Amino acid sequence: MKKKTFLLAAQAFVIIFVFLLPACNPQKQMITDSAYMLGTHLQLSLWTEDKAEGMAVIRECFQRIYQIEQKMSVNIANSEVNEINRYAGKEYVAVSDDTMTVLRKGFAYAALTDGAFNPAIGPLVKLWGIGTEKERVPRLDEIQEVLKYVDYKGIKFQDENKVKLDIDGMQLDLGGIAKGYAADAVTKIIREKGIKHAIINLGGNVVAVGKKTDGTPWKIGIQDPFEPTGTHMGVIEITDQTVVTSGNYERYFMRDGKRYHHIIDPKTGYPSENGVISATIITDSSIDADALSTSVYVLGLEKGMKLIESMEGVECIIITEGKKVYLSSGLKGRLKIANDGFEIVD
Repeated sequence: MKKKTFLLAAQAFVIIFVFLLPACNPQKQMITDSAYMLGTHLQLSLWTEDKAEGMAVIRECFQRIYQIEQKMSVNIANSEVNEINRYAGKEYVAVSDDTMTVLRKGFAYAALTDGAFNPAIGPLVKLWGIGTEKERVPRLDEIQEVLKYVDYKGIKFQDENKVKLDIDGMQLDLGGIAKGYAADAVTKIIREKGIKHAIINLGGNVVAVGKKTDGTPWKIGIQDPFEPTGTHMGVIEITDQTVVTSGNYERYFMRDGKRYHHIIDPKTGYPSENGVISATIITDSSIDADALSTSVYVLGLEKGMKLIESMEGVECIIITEGKKVYLSSGLKGRLKIANDGFEIVD
């Protein structure tokens, strides 16, 4: 059962899928390729008249993602993030512009959400080990001991791209925001190369560049959180926007009939349980959407929706237990339900 659950969770990384085929036309052909980085499956698809040029752009994009992963992954021993973690409580560490940008953005969202999003969540992630061979339900005393190290205010910045963790035992984990940064970096490359039509899917962080080649918006399917990957509960149309979802079905394990998912509440130390099953953010920046999808999931329906409504150019879809669907004001009438089991609540 454990092995099966792990395999299903691995497959579920791609939580949003895209209706690609209708975008084709005789002038431009779809060039697509996939890879596995950032702990998930990646797929880039673009439309161009020159196949060789298209493949070159995709290779450059994958190389850029590789560079970001090497700097920010806690699974890479000599990454910049692990270097910061090793010197926690000791000294400042110089990092690249990439890592500093993500850290500052993560810190800003931690402050905005009162810690619902927390880049210093590393000790809790390691303790639970969800998605690894070491996944387990920690004892209460273990969680309480670790919580004292999960304080984003202990992240200190210094000029010239230097950062330090105040307390020995603190650990950064940028898994909740690095994919968004990578998606934005890839989007920048694609636009600079003059590509007008593309879909970027980094394990569910989806960016739609331009429109489809027939001039119509992209149709993005929103994953049904109660069904296998690839089953959508609704469809939304977007142009030059990103769609990012956080859900309790992405990575989890079962113990004694209870599901323990990977979205941990930094304040309780346990997987977040507030009735939210998935939170989808639609906006212009994937790094913002990445942080906000986690934030809204942890904050819950009321506080999460209040946060989104206070932000310009950001929309969300929140699905709760009982298949209730809540939309931010800018999405009213835009989500087309594809499964009658779901109900949009006004």
